[in-house]
Amino acid sequence: MNTVFKALADPTRRRVLELLRRRPMTAGELADEFSFAKPTMSAHFAVLKAADLVETQKDGKQVIYRLKLSVLEDALLGFARTFGMGGDAGAPGGRGQKTPSA
Repeated sequence: MNTVFKALADPTRRRVLELLRRRPMTAGELADEFSFAKPTMSAHFAVLKAADLVETQKDGKQVIYRLKLSVLEDALLGFARTFGMGGDAGAPGGRGQKTPSA
């Protein structure tokens, strides 16, 4: 979960995920949305890939990126459960679970 939140900490990477939420995009299409050099964008893509937030597919010389929304959802749900929010009422960390009294 830490790698996911590290990836989400950067506004550029969050913007990349917003763009990918609309549709899969090539690395070039994504890079065109920013004023950064391509090596900088490659570094952002690498962080997103290491966090398993995106998957890639080669199409000739192009790399197509797709959002892995389930990974993002799992990380956010895990974070919410840490604070006793979200999840099933009977699940650990769920709202319906009572804490043992001492």
